[in-house]
Amino acid sequence: MSTKIKFEIEFPIHASPHMLYQYFGTPSGLSEWFADNVNSRGEVYTFIWDGSEEKAKVLQERPEEKIKFKWLDGEDDKSFFEFRIEVDEITKDVSLIVTDFAEEDEVEESKMFWTNQIDELKHTIGA
Repeated sequence: MSTKIKFEIEFPIHASPHMLYQYFGTPSGLSEWFADNVNSRGEVYTFIWDGSEEKAKVLQERPEEKIKFKWLDGEDDKSFFEFRIEVDEITKDVSLIVTDFAEEDEVEESKMFWTNQIDELKHTIGA
């Protein structure tokens, strides 16, 4: 089994942490940009794309700061994906930091995927 590599990408976003968090800390927010539809039952979120679905469990959540998910069908115990909001203390600029894991030869592809998704998010919130 190959080891997945952890990567982080930072996206500056012109939105308040409170507003931004609604878009990845809630099923309705996630369904606006990340998947066709998202439902949740307790800690388990179901993401639906083109009729196929994947479930992820919330591992950690700090409202208005971060949420971390783990795909339930993932073979790799260490891999997760996380959305984290950081605010620069001086400039008050808001950044969204996405952490994810990918096979070594798929890291660039995964980064492209996230860049496209976050562009969609920015478009959705008009940031």
